[in-house]
Amino acid sequence: MPRLPRVSGAEIVRALERLGFERVRQSGSHVIMRRGSKGCVVPLHGEVKTGTLAGLLRQADISPSDFIAAR
Repeated sequence: MPRLPRVSGAEIVRALERLGFERVRQSGSHVIMRRGSKGCVVPLHGEVKTGTLAGLLRQADISPSDFIAAR
């Protein structure tokens, strides 16, 4: 598994949109995104920790290599 990059919440949202996800709603500093029956919550922080990003990708059922390619 490739190492996950240190990225911001806005960069994560852009990459997920390229992968077919769409913004459903926003609650404070968290964006809820959905693609079909899969969804995830993206924190809009300056830099998201790699463990948080890994959990987010598991929740969205996206491989790390797919996410890196969509960046």
